[in-house]
Parts: sequence; structure tokens; C-alpha cells
Amino acid sequence: MINVGIVGATGYAGEELIGILIRHPKVRITNLSAKIVKPRVFSEIFPKFKNTLDLVCAEPDIKKIISQCELVFLALPHTASMKIAPSLLNAGKKVIDLSADYRLKDVKTYEKFYKTKQKDRVYLKEAIYGLPELYREKIKKARLIANPGCYPTAAILALAPAIAFGLVDLSQIIIDAKSGVSGAGRKAAEELIFSEINEDFKAYKVNTHQHMPEINQELAKLANKLINVTFVPHLLPLNRGILETIYVKTQRHLPAGRQSRHKEARRQGLSSLYKKFYEKEPFVRIKDEGDFPTLKEVVGTNFCDIGIKDYGNIIIIIVAIDNLLKGAAGQAVQNMNIMYEFPEYSGLT
Repeated sequence: MINVGIVGATGYAGEELIGILIRHPKVRITNLSAKIVKPRVFSEIFPKFKNTLDLVCAEPDIKKIISQCELVFLALPHTASMKIAPSLLNAGKKVIDLSADYRLKDVKTYEKFYKTKQKDRVYLKEAIYGLPELYREKIKKARLIANPGCYPTAAILALAPAIAFGLVDLSQIIIDAKSGVSGAGRKAAEELIFSEINEDFKAYKVNTHQHMPEINQELAKLANKLINVTFVPHLLPLNRGILETIYVKTQRHLPAGRQSRHKEARRQGLSSLYKKFYEKEPFVRIKDEGDFPTLKEVVGTNFCDIGIKDYGNIIIIIVAIDNLLKGAAGQAVQNMNIMYEFPEYSGLT
């Protein structure tokens, strides 16, 4: 049994974390904190937790968190975690950060997209990108996990096999992404109120979204080459869920040594290739070729569903996740399970 704290407990991701951790057989929640006017019993803020979790939620007190917890989830807005994480890590605690503060290894890129200085370059070097399907062995040994963004989780998992097998033209990757409103966090903003969103559908941050460099960074590692995707996010008039349609051209000019591998992969069928690539992954489900996922199939779960269709000169990949689970809290718990050698599905089924 491990003692766990959540900083940012009143946000969407924090609320989801608590819902998962309450039913986790190996976890005891010992500290809850958030930006809050005055301390309140958590079940007064969220009545659904009445008689289940009646801890007091207050402003973060680092000394209390350190004394009461061995692992801390930081479910904070971007730019806030790097002010708290160093104190926890210096005290020997493990940290899973759900913000972007430790995801981008290039400091200049982080500062460009998040409009603030990266104040913790020491632990930035140590942070492990928490995508279990690609970095499970590193996650096992980590003290600081940079939990991936929701859009990048879907995009990277959808593209990883195709890029790893050299099937796509890396210069032309187009990601058409749609997210429910909870992806913006629990905040008061005119453009997020019901009457503005309902009966509407729009693109935003066209090819300038802060998750774009995160996608580029991780895909470049797989390709061993710089990548710049075209990324267009859209806001759906729904509470939660992400669906991305990804368009890639097939690789035409391959070195002689890779041509046979490329032909064999295409001959087997891309769905078969994807199923082999993810055959040991408990939360990635690959559809049969030509069958595509829907949001209803993944919302409320930690699954990532992927459908793929090979049209010869173009490949279309469609991927769906719950942005608050596989895109945030669920993946954070999956990372915790790996770090502590718990069954990976604990609390998530």
C-alpha cells in the first residue's frame, strides 16, 4: 500500500484521478490540495465522494505533502508544476506531473509555446515521458514522470508503428484532431461556456497548438529524423473524448535494404502489423482494416482504439481516446502501476 497525494484535486484530471485511486487496491489517498478559497471537506466540493473520501482539501502545504505522501500527482495548470516538483523530488518523493512542464526537452521550444521560462532544467533532464507503450522500461525506474498530453497520446500511438516500419513520408503528416470541452480544463472562459459551444464546431490554434511540438519530439525519436506535423485541433460540443483522423502519404523512395521490409509490411496488411506492434499492450486496441473507432467506444475507459486503411499512395489512421483517462488521469495511474510493479490494469478496469 502506498500513500498518495494529489495537488490540483479540484480540476477535471484531479477529480478523475481520485475516482480511480479510491478503487485502487494498493493506494491510500493521504493528501488533497488545490487552489481553493478556504479548506473544505472534499466530498462537500464533489458530493459523489460522500462517505468515500472525506479528506479536507486545502491550499498546497509542501511540508505536509512530504510528510504524508510517497508519491504525488501534480494535476496542475501548465507552468505551475515546475515550482512544486523540485521540493518533492529533493525530499525523495516520486512525482507524476500531468502538466507540460517536463515534457519538452528543448527549453526554447517550451518557452516559445508556453510563454514562460523553464525554471527547472535540472529535473527536466531526468524526467521520463510517460507513454507506457514506448517507454515502459524507463518508467519502471523513474522518479519523475512527464505524463503526456491528450492530443499527443492519440497521435503518437496512432503513428508509431507506421513510422517505426518506415512506411510513411515524414514530410507530409496531417493530423485533424477533435476534442471535447473538458480538454481545456475546469476554468471560467467565455469561449467555453455552454451557450457558446453548444450547436457549434470550430478549429482553434491552427497549426500553433502547444501539443504540436510534443508530437514532433516523440515521433522524431522513432524516425531518427526531425518531423514537423501539420496539426489542426477542433473543439467538439461534447464533454469529453478525442478523435483524430491522420493522413499520411506512403514512403516512395526507400534505401535498397529497407524496400523488402516495406513490401512485406504492406503485404501483411497494416492492421496486422499494428496488432503485432501492440500485441502486449493492455490498453491499445486495433480494429480490423477498414473498421474505425468511435468516441462512445472509449469514453470512460483507458483504452486507445485505432483503425487504419491503406489506400496505396495514402494511409488514413483514425484514433480515439478519452482525453481525461488515457489522455490524462488514467495514463497517470497506468504509469504509477508500472513504477510500483502493480498489475498495469489496477484501478483502470
